Amino acid sequence: MFEFLFKYPLAAFRKGELVLLGSWPHWLLPILIFVVAAILGLLSFTRHRSRSAPVLSRGRLGVIWLLEVLTAVVILTVLWQPALVVTELQPRQNIVAVLVDDSASMGRLEEGSTREEQAVHALQSGVLQQLQRNFQTRLYRFDAGLTRISQPTELGPASAAATHIGASLEELLAQSEGLPLGAVLLLSDGGDNSGGVDRSAVEALRNHRIPVYTVGFGAEQPSRDVEIEDVVVPARALAGSRLSATVKFQQHGYAGARSTLTVRDGAKVLSTRDIALAPDDRVQSESLLFNVGPAGAKTLSFAVEPVAGETNRANNILTRLVNAEQEPRRILYFEGEPRWEYKFIRRAAEDDRMIQLVSMLRTTENKIYRQGVGNPQELADGFPTRAQDLFDYQALIIGSVDAGYFTPVQQQLIRDFVDRRGGGLLLLGGRQSLADGVWGGSEVAPALPVILPDSKETFHRDPATVSLTPAGVDSVITRLVDDSVTNVERWKKLPYLMDYQDPGKPKPGATVLAQMRGGEREMPLLVTENYGRGRTAVLATGGTWRWQMSLPLGDKSHDLFWQQLLRWLVSGTRGRVIASVPKVTLLDDGRTEITADVRDKDYHPAADARVTARMIGPGGLAAALELSPAPNAPGRFQVAWSAPKPGLYVAELTARRGAEEIGSDVVTFQRQDGVAENFHTEQNRALLETLATSTGGRYLRPSQLASIAGEIPYSQAGITMQQIKELWNMPIAFLLILSLRAGEWVLRRTWGVV
Repeated sequence: MFEFLFKYPLAAFRKGELVLLGSWPHWLLPILIFVVAAILGLLSFTRHRSRSAPVLSRGRLGVIWLLEVLTAVVILTVLWQPALVVTELQPRQNIVAVLVDDSASMGRLEEGSTREEQAVHALQSGVLQQLQRNFQTRLYRFDAGLTRISQPTELGPASAAATHIGASLEELLAQSEGLPLGAVLLLSDGGDNSGGVDRSAVEALRNHRIPVYTVGFGAEQPSRDVEIEDVVVPARALAGSRLSATVKFQQHGYAGARSTLTVRDGAKVLSTRDIALAPDDRVQSESLLFNVGPAGAKTLSFAVEPVAGETNRANNILTRLVNAEQEPRRILYFEGEPRWEYKFIRRAAEDDRMIQLVSMLRTTENKIYRQGVGNPQELADGFPTRAQDLFDYQALIIGSVDAGYFTPVQQQLIRDFVDRRGGGLLLLGGRQSLADGVWGGSEVAPALPVILPDSKETFHRDPATVSLTPAGVDSVITRLVDDSVTNVERWKKLPYLMDYQDPGKPKPGATVLAQMRGGEREMPLLVTENYGRGRTAVLATGGTWRWQMSLPLGDKSHDLFWQQLLRWLVSGTRGRVIASVPKVTLLDDGRTEITADVRDKDYHPAADARVTARMIGPGGLAAALELSPAPNAPGRFQVAWSAPKPGLYVAELTARRGAEEIGSDVVTFQRQDGVAENFHTEQNRALLETLATSTGGRYLRPSQLASIAGEIPYSQAGITMQQIKELWNMPIAFLLILSLRAGEWVLRRTWGVV
């Protein structure tokens, strides 16, 4: 209908430029319109003021005047001969590329046929024939790459493991270099496993002025489905650690239904949790606590158990790789006075083979009692004064000792231990600790998670009850039992503390996990914060030992709390060489970047190191790589590599400085193919629309595909010619004139002024 009224397709008006072909000056047209409008207004006013004519209201008089003016505007515009100047593709001299998505998501069955079958049917319903009349048409199928085919019947069944729309378009441009490619017609559900279409691909298309017309297939909203969005879990952990994973998922059509959240190591179920599904389209987050088990690389499966009637069960499960490390961690514990807390902390650590607690107990002013040392010379000269000595530990605990006991150099060393080395620091409450030990004025103060009070006498030998904060409910440090509700109640029922200390005000970036009530005041009990490369915590009491003494025999609450707190202290402390990859799970594409951060003995960046990597992969794969220094990042080295096939990969990185070996580290990752296509299977219309509008094309529904042959010619790519399309004789112009005059006559008859 549009083309019947306006002579040309809508695309011609979108892409064309309006001009006036009349020989009269263009500026004369608006002047004439103004003059004619004034004359018509004057005639209308004087005519209807005469006594022989019926009197009309101002409103009716204005309507008649407006219709007369509009008629004059149309006639005058037609006299100036309006036209469109458009750029069109030369017939038969340009190529139109037709790309059809052949990935597994296009094989989904909808309304009795797959999405790919619907695309093939749409092409064979006359669209290809129309394009072939005016253009050289090339047909392709694409998934992770691009393949040219001769007939639509060569498509399917759709089963490819990945979709990379941007890479396929870039490959098309490379193959068409030097050829008159006029436009691209892309039929897809918009699913893309590479994270979207790269800006480079869009810019390349825009630079060549090649429009991409996208046709979307598939429902835009899934029906009756539960899908995991993401799983957040530490990539490294100590063997035997309890880990907390955050599972994010959403559902459609199952609001209020019950399901089970499960984590498995192979066939072994590590943990389960019953959950209620949130309302539709809302991303739901649930935590799951489990023991990672013995040392080794673990491929853990996180699943929301399928609900009856789900249309896609493959997206209910995600895998994550966790490397459980077996090397014990060493913690230096300095206690300023003999007290029960010291004894029970050591007893809790003895039951954890992954924690080696080396302690220094000041029994008198000038006497230190050492326990857990590796050799007689360790700490024989007292608290370390050199970075190499202190940095051999992964965490540091300071009990009831005033800051003045440590020299300014040692205080700065403690701060550097957290900031530069990346260690963990825990300060305990006590008679000579925190504010009473003047730690607020020490070099360590900036690293603490609290702003200590200015006054002393903050330590009280009075009872205090404890409870969890909302942040502490799901924290792995404070989880005494797996169920979060039961865990909150367990903390409320713990025996009261024998003492407490005012820790001051938590800093803006700190997290309060537990609080206490002493007398009428409620204060933070356990506060944590990340600082520099490490982490710090304050436990504002020296009386947790009472939990062990007062609870029933066999209750492990005290030991479990301390073991989890000590493991948290050392969990992020790494060696002098830290290996990493951006993602430990690579979906369909093996490309990754292996990075190493290298430090010297004082944990300053070792920019002059030489770093090599030994790669081990499936099927006996072995490779040796050398990493290059990263620009503008001293001590950081990197190398790009591609995992050639699915499976588990191990990269062992070694750093050397001359003949000296600085250290080594291991990072594991895996490549999985054919998984991503099971997720986000609904049509990604936003991606298709963005791609089309960014390149000068248009998004179409399958029912609109028949109009594509009339739009594609108006492209500025390929071999083009400029056309002038006259508009003065459009049917719409004559219909407007007739309609306006007829409307005026009808109104005049109705109002009796004919």
